[in-house]
Amino acid sequence: MVACVYAVCKIRIAEDNMVAIAEQTSLVIRACRDMEAAQSPPTLKELAARADMSPWQFRRLFVAQTGLTPKAYAAGLRAARVRQALVSSEQAVTQAIYDAGFNASSRFYESSERMLGMPARDYRAGARGQDIRFAIGQCSLGAILVAESPRGICAILMGEDPEALLHELQDRFPQATLCGGDAGFEERVAQVVGLVEAPSLGIDLPLDIQGTAFQERVWRALQAIPAGSTVSYAELAASIGSPTATRAVARACGANLLAVAIPCHRIVRRNGDLGGYRWGVERKRILLEREQNHESVTRDNQPT
Repeated sequence: MVACVYAVCKIRIAEDNMVAIAEQTSLVIRACRDMEAAQSPPTLKELAARADMSPWQFRRLFVAQTGLTPKAYAAGLRAARVRQALVSSEQAVTQAIYDAGFNASSRFYESSERMLGMPARDYRAGARGQDIRFAIGQCSLGAILVAESPRGICAILMGEDPEALLHELQDRFPQATLCGGDAGFEERVAQVVGLVEAPSLGIDLPLDIQGTAFQERVWRALQAIPAGSTVSYAELAASIGSPTATRAVARACGANLLAVAIPCHRIVRRNGDLGGYRWGVERKRILLEREQNHESVTRDNQPT
């Protein structure tokens, strides 16, 4: 009899937890919709009041559900609106900035280079006027394309077809001036190829990382994973304070344009299976084997 009562209590507790989680998710979804609909983002205090919570409680809940603070989420919305307005509207850049929710153009220009990777007028023109140097070569994993903007390496792409890699680069920067690299750039390409051949050694080159606030958090966490180690999508999500954002983490890995330099190959499924990889699962397996073999040799050569 006691066992039956205990089992019933466990079921009720589980049901209550599910209801609570659903209610919390609903609160966060409503807050996201409020921010999306607002011309100027609501303050944390306003969002918390609508959820009948303290600002601290609401912020903690929002981060747990989305992986971002409300402020970072609102900043991502503004950035997305600016990008959309710049490429799909004929209105002036300044008007696009105000329509995206920036109260002053100066606030936008303070972060525009990081947000867009280039001046707003150049972004509107599809990176027109931006010189992007690139080179296509071969490595042990097939064709490799390395591209560099004025800010740093902006793409490391791998595949079987060099022409397809070039088309991918053109799609990413449709109006940029793509030009072959000089002798100095060939040295950078050699460094990237060296990274592919020996990923454990890392790379000391400036990277032009462009993504949403959440993507950049995921990519920074990936760069912190030691060579020779792997973590699951769920573990990475938990490490950035977003344990429920496993799928969003997987999408961020899939959006990474900097193969090996941002080591999304170090992410595996919870059961240890390799999972997916933008540049092919076989390449992922080889990269992991190279790292693990290097770490094993390093340990064996350490003095006892």
